[in-house]
Formats: sequence, C-alpha cells, structure tokens
Amino acid sequence: MSRQSFLHRLQDFRLLPVFVLLSMAIGIYTGKVYAISNFQLTPPIDALKAIFRGNYIFDLPNTLALGVVAGLFLMMYPAMTKIRFEDLGRAVKSPKQLAVVLFFNYAVAPFFMLLLAKTFLTAYPDFYVGLVLYGLAPCIAMVIVFTFLALGNNALAIVLVALNSIIQMILIPVYAKLLLGTVDFDVWLVGESVLLYLGLPLLAGYLTRYFGIKKVGEEGFEKIRLYLDSLSIIGLLFTLAVMFALKGDLILSKPQFILLMAVPMTIFFWVMFAVVYLAGWKLGFSYEDAVAAAFNSTGRDFEIAIAIAITAFNPTVALATVVGPLVEVPVMLALVWFARATRKCLFMPSELKRAGHDWRNKAGI
Repeated sequence: MSRQSFLHRLQDFRLLPVFVLLSMAIGIYTGKVYAISNFQLTPPIDALKAIFRGNYIFDLPNTLALGVVAGLFLMMYPAMTKIRFEDLGRAVKSPKQLAVVLFFNYAVAPFFMLLLAKTFLTAYPDFYVGLVLYGLAPCIAMVIVFTFLALGNNALAIVLVALNSIIQMILIPVYAKLLLGTVDFDVWLVGESVLLYLGLPLLAGYLTRYFGIKKVGEEGFEKIRLYLDSLSIIGLLFTLAVMFALKGDLILSKPQFILLMAVPMTIFFWVMFAVVYLAGWKLGFSYEDAVAAAFNSTGRDFEIAIAIAITAFNPTVALATVVGPLVEVPVMLALVWFARATRKCLFMPSELKRAGHDWRNKAGI
C-alpha cells in the first residue's frame, strides 16, 4: 500500500470508529502491561512550567503528560491551517446563517448539555462534569469534514470555524465558571489550557498557512493538505491511546460508563442538529448553508474538553471526555446520512423554484 493510499484510508471517516476502538484497545493493553494507571500523571501545564524552570524529571508519568500535549496539538493544528482570516468578512454576507450558529453555539448548546447532565448524571459527579465540559465549546476541526461529506457549504463552514476559534478562547473560562461554579477548580487554569491547546495551534496554523502560501502558492499549499489532515487523525488516535493507557482500567471494570455518556450525548447531537437544520430550512437557507450551520452548531470541541479535564480536574473526568469521540464520530456520520437522505424532500422544491426564478431573470421574463 502506498503512503498516500494509507493516508486516505486513515482519513476515511467510515473507518475512523475502527481506528478509535483499536487505539483504545492498545491504550488499555499498554496500561495493563506497564501498570501506568498506578502512576500520578503530572498535569501538562505544570509539566511545561517545570521544563522551563529546568527541574523536570523525565520519568514515565511525566513523559506521558508531554504526550498528551503533543497529541492534542497534532489534533488542533491541521484544522487551524485551513482558516483564512482574510475571509472572516465573508460572514457579513451571510448574517442569518451567522446569527443562527452563534445563537445555538453560545446561548443554547452549553445549557442544553447542562440540562442533560442534570437529567442523566447527577449520581455520577465526575461524569457530570465531563459531560458539561464537552458541551462548552463548538467543534473547530471535524465539522469541516462532516459538512463536506454531507455536500454542504464548505466555505461557510470554514468561516464559522474561524469565528468559533476566536470566540471560544474568550468564552470557555467564563462558561466553565458559570456552569461548574460549584465544582472546585481553578478558572485561571482553564484559561491557560485554552491558550495552550487552542491559542498555540491557532497561531501555528496561521503562520504555517501564511508562509506556506507565500512560498508555494495556494495550489501548492493544498497539495500538502493530505499530510496535514492526517496529522489530526494521528493526534486523536495517539491521545486516545495515552488516555486509555492511564485510566482505561476503569472502563474494563465498569463498561457501563460508556453507556452513561452515550445516551445524553446522542440525544444532544440529534436534537441540536435537527433543530438547527430545520430552522435553516424554515428560514429559507439553501441546503448547503443549512447543513453547514447545523454541523457547526452540533459538533463539540472534544479536544479542548479533554485538555481542560486533564489539566483542571481528576482522571475520571478526563476519561469521561475521552469517551466523547467514540460516541460523536458514529453519530455525526449518521447525521451526514440523515441530511443527504432528507435533502430531496425538504430543499429540492425551493431549489427548483429558485433555479426557475433565476432562469426567468436571465431571460428577461
């Protein structure tokens, strides 16, 4: 198998659940063999601070802490290279789409996830916190791929991702304190996590895109997109392996933990997508715009949720957020199928009507 063929398979989202399960299995096996779950993991930000102070000890748990930082960076960085900040002004040309996404992402989604956590997980405080963390921020990576698979408006999706990347850097610490104020955690540590796991990849992605296009042009830069996008998947799988090596034994002893998270998450994804998708239809959006808005309002930024859980909370909370991608990926793929299956009955009449109107205008009728 050629290198490019392997990378295409790696990015095939139909195979991603298989890769996720394999990474989890490798992690759990590694944790059992080396008894990693008995180690006290150094919080990643503390590890980086210790390195700068020159007193960092590179033993196994400390090295794993750096592995988490590296894996999360690899997940976020490729998505940031897709963001064209010069295109942010294009959002002004789609004010209704922008308003819908911002409203559902910041006025509805975090509080809906909080409601689901209160409904399903009050008896499990750590998983309650993990679910709330999962609902804090909109996704800024995979939604672009899901929009593409659903034949949606990729340009609009990228603009929305760019805006969400900037907005959530400011709002995540605020929402964390607002929704989890009764939980003992350092809100400044959450802010540091956002800067490390979101701000740093955002800056690196911008610089990579700027200098890359300056050197090889837009077309040349797109040729290396396959390799950049593959880094994101590799980062996800590596992070999952490390996290399940650390605390996967909890899932082996209590597999019902996955079900505990799966039920409220599945409800969240289906309800959010359906409401925004149908709202777009009612507001007269094209199918492409409705799909882009729906996925950008539904997908959650599990990378930053994992990062905050690792840094500011205990390992069980982190485990709860790690379960998220296992649920989110197959559900979002089902939503891709749902969108494509309903396009004809919902949007085709208005698309035909719009096409006829355009034809009459051109014909002068």
